[in-house]
Amino acid sequence: MAGKRWIAETLFEPRGFRVSYAADRVLYETRTAHQHLVLFENALFGRMLMLDGATQVTTRDEFIYHEMMSHVPILAHGRAREVLIVGGGDCGIAEEVLKHKAVRRLTQVEIDASVIDFAREHFPEFARPVFRDKRFACVIDDGMRFVAATERRFDVIIVDSTDPQGPGAVLFTRAFYAACRRCLAPGGVMVTQNGVPFLQPDELVASLGHFKALFADAGCYVAAIPTYVGGHMAMGWAAKDRKLRRHSARTIAGRYARAGHFPTRYWTPEVHVAAFALPRFIADQVAKAKRSRM
Repeated sequence: MAGKRWIAETLFEPRGFRVSYAADRVLYETRTAHQHLVLFENALFGRMLMLDGATQVTTRDEFIYHEMMSHVPILAHGRAREVLIVGGGDCGIAEEVLKHKAVRRLTQVEIDASVIDFAREHFPEFARPVFRDKRFACVIDDGMRFVAATERRFDVIIVDSTDPQGPGAVLFTRAFYAACRRCLAPGGVMVTQNGVPFLQPDELVASLGHFKALFADAGCYVAAIPTYVGGHMAMGWAAKDRKLRRHSARTIAGRYARAGHFPTRYWTPEVHVAAFALPRFIADQVAKAKRSRM
């Protein structure tokens, strides 16, 4: 349609791949101190948020990523009381974490205060219940600095980062993962956003190399998220306890019932277990990852 603005996902342009979305209406656009931010409406995916040319969240398919990044580690752990989110400015993961009645405190560390303010204004369905919950605290700080300095210990750490560019690059380093290990409680688990292995194999392999050097158990699980283009999205897994990703669907279902049996749209106990069954090409990437000495 003539005159319609198309907004491009430019993350994979250097590799010759680009996806564009029709912006029926641009709701907000700015360059913050840290990144370029644009929010627009698309007929298929609803409200879409992009940071530096990469899709972060849409109201149509957000539930997949947010549910899998939160319920998998918390229910695998089974006794999570203290949870940390690094990043996650849209508050979608925080909303899912707080559905777990046993979680006593959720701390979210976000580098960019304007992203939090933006979420409260433009994604109130996520942010409003989160900021009303007394268990939630938001800290505006650099994630690396926070995990390196805090004296607190967390049962679950969820790293909801952007891709490894700009301010998000440090969240993919050995130093960051080592700092996260330091502030994980005994038996704790960390999960990370590790991109689309079909298009970003080096990202997953590099992170898993660090995980294998630092943690008793390292691997990943996957989910299919339409607007994270390129196939399966990988969530990195780094745990102090090897048993956490080996629970049966029956065990997970029991924990889910005790957590309140809240409604989900993607996650189920069966999907939880199946997510660790990797396509061969991703399993090969996991096997390829060597213990990093860096």
